Amino acid sequence: MQIEKLRGRELDQLFAAILSLKDIEECYRFFDDLCTINEIQSLSQRLEVARMLKEGKTYHKIETETGASTATISRVKRCLNFGNDTYEMVLDRIKEK
Repeated sequence: MQIEKLRGRELDQLFAAILSLKDIEECYRFFDDLCTINEIQSLSQRLEVARMLKEGKTYHKIETETGASTATISRVKRCLNFGNDTYEMVLDRIKEK
C-alpha cells in the first residue's frame, strides 16, 4: 500500500481534521481554505470518473463528460481493480443517502 510511505503525524492530523467536519458547508469552507480550486476539482473529477467506470461507461464518454484525461481515467480504473476498494465503498455509501 503506497499510503504507508505518507503515513505520519501530519497526514493523521489532516484526516482527523476532515473527519471533524460536521456537514457539506463545513467541507466547502475547509477545502476552500486548504486547496486551490483546481485541486478540489481534480479530486471531485476522480470520484466522478470512478462512478462512471463503475456504471460501465466508456473511456470516450467519461473523457467527454468530465474532461478527465485518459491517464486519469486509467489510474482511477487501476485503483478500482487493484486498489483498496475505497472508491466503491464511498460511492455505495453516498448512493444510500
